[in-house]
Amino acid sequence: MELPFPALARRSSYLLIAALAAFPRLAVLLHERGTITAAYVDKGSDFARTFLASGTYGFIPGRPSAYTQPLYGFFLVPLYWIFGRSWPVVGLAQIAVAVATALVVYEIGRRFVSRWAGLIAAAVATLHPYVVWHDVHMNREILDELLAATVVLLTLLVAERFSLPLAAALGVALGLAVLGNVRLAVLPLAIAAFLLVLGRRAAVVSAVVTLAAAAVVVSPWLVRNQVSVGCFTLTTDGRALWKANNANTLSTLEHGKWIDDVPGIPGAPPSPQDVGAVYRATGHAPPPVDECAQMHYYRHLALQFMRHHPGEKAKLAALGAEWLWQPSVTKTEGRRGSGSSLDVGRSVVEPAFMVALYVLGAIGLFLVPRRLAVLAVLLLGYDTLTAMLFAGETRYRVPWDFLIALCAAAAVTRFLPLRNLSQLSRNEGDGVALDRRAARPPEPARR
Repeated sequence: MELPFPALARRSSYLLIAALAAFPRLAVLLHERGTITAAYVDKGSDFARTFLASGTYGFIPGRPSAYTQPLYGFFLVPLYWIFGRSWPVVGLAQIAVAVATALVVYEIGRRFVSRWAGLIAAAVATLHPYVVWHDVHMNREILDELLAATVVLLTLLVAERFSLPLAAALGVALGLAVLGNVRLAVLPLAIAAFLLVLGRRAAVVSAVVTLAAAAVVVSPWLVRNQVSVGCFTLTTDGRALWKANNANTLSTLEHGKWIDDVPGIPGAPPSPQDVGAVYRATGHAPPPVDECAQMHYYRHLALQFMRHHPGEKAKLAALGAEWLWQPSVTKTEGRRGSGSSLDVGRSVVEPAFMVALYVLGAIGLFLVPRRLAVLAVLLLGYDTLTAMLFAGETRYRVPWDFLIALCAAAAVTRFLPLRNLSQLSRNEGDGVALDRRAARPPEPARR
């Protein structure tokens, strides 16, 4: 009879990872409790409050809007409905999401590298200084982190063996990721291409099912926008693309500001967000704005800028990639906690953490299984391209930093000179090898 030590070890790993994820965030949550629902509130929170008050998903009752990605707002809706809007509700819910993310990262490492690598990767990814602070504040990237890890786990499983439910689940995860972040709109195609190139049996079927499931998840939101707002789109916030691509963007960023500080167009109508702010301040709804017309207008200006100023756009793209990948946290004027201990974390603690992670991750990239290495390069490259098209900042990279942590963990478990650790890793075996041995049919008994 087998002893239940492996199962016990796995349960212990889950508990350890959950504790590592939860307790530091609880401390930050208590320290930051006065700002969670008061400062830098995401647009999704305004949409959630309007939806519960009037049934309208937008800034103003009776005026549906598509000025933001819908996922985070609908994540907040049941929380506000059941428990009310308060810092413990938002903070604890987001800590639960962070715990789930860490557990998924552990599963990726356990299945495709080794159990020790999974444990180390999950610990490193969840104790990332920037993420510990950022996860408890109201931001949509908390869902990006969980969905990114889920997409990676499901992609590797589907690439290893054909499974219709897993391929459908992968499509659902990709669809939700797109609804959470418009930058990921092309990600389902990139994942489908990965499955076609590196997938095993029925790779074509897996790719088709994945894309179909993603389309099923995203389509209702697109149809809703066509019917209620007037355009078939993920978001009408075309001004965000323009703010990252116009004649004033480069000088604004070079002077230490962010794209939100780019001067507006004189005489341009207020955005839906501006109108919503007036409504919340006065209780009176200003005249409605044509979101779709604004979206097309700003998108046209951004594309015209990129077409007619390729040299300046190249500089913006390089700056976006630099800000995305620099070890220190992007520091701009007007940032929260400017001049406080937060700046020490941005310029000292975070760079020290990330430099070590980058070095170990670069080494480990050659030690992890080939599929994982290729997928990591694909996804990090995709993230870099979107930063070059839109804008780059630390918060746009951290949802994918767990990929670097997985590679770094492979390097640590390979070279750390601890005999017991090495022996345990050998005893547990590589996740891929274990899966293959488990799937191999038993040999016939010899006569």
